[in-house]
Amino acid sequence: MRAIVIREWTRFENLAIEENWPSPTIEPGMVKIRTQAVGVNFALSLRVEGKYQIKPPLPHVPGVELCGYVTEVGDGVAGFAVGDRVASFVTFGALAEECVALSHRTFRLPDSVPFYQAVGFTTSYMTSYAAILWPQWINLQFGEFFLVHGAAGGVGIAAIEFAKIVGARVIATCGSEAKRIVCLDHGADWVINYRTDDFRAKVLEITDSEGVNAVYDPVGGDVFMASLRCLAPEGRIVPIGFASGVVPQIPANILLAKNVKVLALNYGYYTGQWGVDPKRHKDMGKFYEPQVRHSMTQIFRWIEQGRIRPEISHVFPFDAFKNAMAVVMNRESVGRVALVLDEEARRLGH
Repeated sequence: MRAIVIREWTRFENLAIEENWPSPTIEPGMVKIRTQAVGVNFALSLRVEGKYQIKPPLPHVPGVELCGYVTEVGDGVAGFAVGDRVASFVTFGALAEECVALSHRTFRLPDSVPFYQAVGFTTSYMTSYAAILWPQWINLQFGEFFLVHGAAGGVGIAAIEFAKIVGARVIATCGSEAKRIVCLDHGADWVINYRTDDFRAKVLEITDSEGVNAVYDPVGGDVFMASLRCLAPEGRIVPIGFASGVVPQIPANILLAKNVKVLALNYGYYTGQWGVDPKRHKDMGKFYEPQVRHSMTQIFRWIEQGRIRPEISHVFPFDAFKNAMAVVMNRESVGRVALVLDEEARRLGH
């Protein structure tokens, strides 16, 4: 089969498609998927360069989020049949014509949702859902002020949509007029261009100097530090990544002075991406499967109701994978970027 293969840690543009990579072997508890669409994002570039926390043995096929058709069902798997349309999350292997995935990380996709639109469901949308709606994190409430950074990205747009579903007042930040319009279109009440305005000053102006109740931060660095000063007393901030490249050192005096909470979220832990928890002796993916599957069911319900609209700004054929990553790295994308293969590529004219 055709696959993009990492043989050494390198920059994404140095990768190549190999024509005769072996098809993956299915094991108990897995399904095999004929790939139709794959997500491309910033984290994927880190994985290829060996800068991500998880480093599968070389060589391997990168990629973690895919959609397609089930072609084979492994022993012990219930709830899936050959021909099912699915979205799945894998530790690696998505950037190929075929992939195997654990059944507890795989979800049947509604027929009304095109494959290319669903590439971010198991990652971007589930990360934002957990951060905003699971009770152990923000647990956002009606009427609260909610500040979303990186708001025109995949997790940002999802965060805006979930926040509006619960009735929060959303302040979004982004870096261009085009992205500002997208954020407003997805429900943001106020949008601040961080390139032209001091977002901290604007937030305090919007909230009559009280600050926001919660902050969603995939950026880190100076953005995180300024966000702490935007929080109202008893506020919550959730860091989910460090797109700025700078990991902030959190000043405990600010936390203490305002009684604020830092609630870091690594969603991969709840899919079992990190393996078996050595203290709990459990595969956390299986342990949290009921909660994750319930959340994904709710996401699909809201999509079918039109309350969620996945934003896919660019769709590329598989052979143009380097162009797809260039769009991401140049900050030209809004929402998500997808690669399409096989039937989905033909349907879209690629």
